[in-house]
Amino acid sequence: MPHQYPGPGVPSASAGPCVASAPAASPVRTTSFATVPAVASVHEVASVAGAAAGSVGSTGFVQSAVSAGSVGSVWSPGSPGSPASAGSAEPVADPDPLDDPDPLDDPDPRRAADQAAVENLLRCWVREKDLAAPGAATLRIPLDASGTALLVPVRYWSPTGWHRFGAPALEGLPATAPTVDAVTVAALLSRESGRPEGTELVGRVADSARRTAEFIAERRRDPLPGPEADLFLTAEQSLLLGHPLHPTPKSREGLSEAEARLYSPESHGSFPLHWMAVDHRVLAADSAWTEQGRPVAAAQLTAALAEGLDLPAGTAALPLHPWQARELRHRPAVAALLDAGLLHDLGPHGGRWHPTSSVRTVHRPGARAMLKLSLGVRITNSRRENLRKELHRGVEVHRLLRTGLVDQWQSAHPGFDIVRDPAWLAVDTPEGEAVPGLDVMIRHNPFAAGDDAVCLAALTSPRPRPGSARMSSRLAEITARLAARTGRPTTAVAAEWFLRYLDLVVRPVLWLDGRAGVALEAHQQNTLVLLDPEGWPVGGRYRDNQGYYFRESRRDELESRLPGIGEASDTFVSDQVTDERFAYYLGINNVLGLIGAFGAQRLADERVLLAALRRFLATATSLGSPLPHRLLEAATLRCKANLLTRLHGLDELVGPVDTQSVYVTLTNPLRA
Repeated sequence: MPHQYPGPGVPSASAGPCVASAPAASPVRTTSFATVPAVASVHEVASVAGAAAGSVGSTGFVQSAVSAGSVGSVWSPGSPGSPASAGSAEPVADPDPLDDPDPLDDPDPRRAADQAAVENLLRCWVREKDLAAPGAATLRIPLDASGTALLVPVRYWSPTGWHRFGAPALEGLPATAPTVDAVTVAALLSRESGRPEGTELVGRVADSARRTAEFIAERRRDPLPGPEADLFLTAEQSLLLGHPLHPTPKSREGLSEAEARLYSPESHGSFPLHWMAVDHRVLAADSAWTEQGRPVAAAQLTAALAEGLDLPAGTAALPLHPWQARELRHRPAVAALLDAGLLHDLGPHGGRWHPTSSVRTVHRPGARAMLKLSLGVRITNSRRENLRKELHRGVEVHRLLRTGLVDQWQSAHPGFDIVRDPAWLAVDTPEGEAVPGLDVMIRHNPFAAGDDAVCLAALTSPRPRPGSARMSSRLAEITARLAARTGRPTTAVAAEWFLRYLDLVVRPVLWLDGRAGVALEAHQQNTLVLLDPEGWPVGGRYRDNQGYYFRESRRDELESRLPGIGEASDTFVSDQVTDERFAYYLGINNVLGLIGAFGAQRLADERVLLAALRRFLATATSLGSPLPHRLLEAATLRCKANLLTRLHGLDELVGPVDTQSVYVTLTNPLRA
């Protein structure tokens, strides 16, 4: 039986709202620097987007419509004219291409991957230096420390930061000189920053670009998912390019070539788990998992997942990532437990599990649980070993929601929930000290085979497609298909999709902060969108046992709900830090990042979507979260600087939350 907890499951496809059709119109074309507006002026853009956001009633549904020539008709529950359901075998129309070839579509996967790495580095630099749009077709980046400058062709300038660039050149060199590759750009920017960790950055940029090239080559040869993949796994393994504003999104320091093929989601990797048996005298565990109202211990859950593994008496089954199992044997604390007979190495066993987009969390279609494993590989900025406080945090949030909070939340927002982390296992020494590297989080798997739950990062990221020489994102394909079926302009469909997303995914997250004092680290990879068969959002999920901020100002209220909350999980954070982090993760990374994807992929005018977001935020101030007002009124916002964080050599999972990463100040695009 699946794990039971209050709240609905994934909404069925039949519950999705209908879409009103509108007369056909030509899609908006864009230039290299600014999208051509679908309406006459910026003032009219604002008024059109305001009409699109419409009146938001107690249900939160958009209730008004606008002309098809601007952002198209909008939706309401039960509106007529729903297009036919999308068949999975139907060919997907390519989105409108740029006038010149996209360098990401270069036939050589190494050049395509290098271009992706160059663009990431340049986007990071532009954001972290808060550079303004250039007045010409070329962005000049001074490199005073090297006595030169980068001249960067601008393919698209994004108000929210998702710029598209061509291959840069060094100023003063002949036109016949080769363009600058990613490793050289990384070295030049590192030198310009004055940080001593530049060599490390250059190595990781090279590693990330090399792995990305391998992923692109593999997907071009075989773009389809494996026969065992469900929709959730297919989406999780589709994120080939990674975070568009990270300098090393696919760096995996410590994996060999052979290991990378086995353990990477981009390679459709899969593997059996490695198992150890833990003597109950050194077992640490907690569980709030229930089935049919009865509690289930963490050891019972892993025993079931171990599929008949023969365990020594008095032990519990502990699943490990195979790479981690090999690494742990060389750690003195683990070796001592093995020598003492308190740990037993049972080796690989059972069916194959599949890495999700985080690499270390594994999924098996049909299993009742996913497993968030410890993995000492440095992925992007951090070594991904679970911390004990994070294990406590996952179970604690599940218990907090079961105090009645989830019933209140879902009475207002029935389509949204948190993917729960209700149980964990770990190992202590005989003296009671935690042994790092053996901790595993047991995550509930709420998704059936037909549930289309896709993380926003994967939805917006380009990847190779069957029968096409070009990369495209699933978001672009959904938008193009809906536009073709309804006879509406792409811009109208994009605006409606965005409005639904705000109402069904962003609004519930704001509710939880305002009404309960719990802010979620809802960046694009942690945010899952539930799609109906046509591709419209019908709900959302948040997943991550690390990313919670309990507001210090709400401590008494949360303590009254769940006595002792925060004592083991270390989750209470000052309101000042919470506001900064929440504005970045939900505001900048998630929502502004989605607007940037729509713009950079030429699906919508970003200014229209920014105006729609302003109107949405004005209605969302009533939810009690300070974030809507902050996004509307602040002239500048604090933003995580992934390049500077990397140049400072910070591991984001180590140390106090307010010093784990570097933040910079940037101009608020909602006020620009």
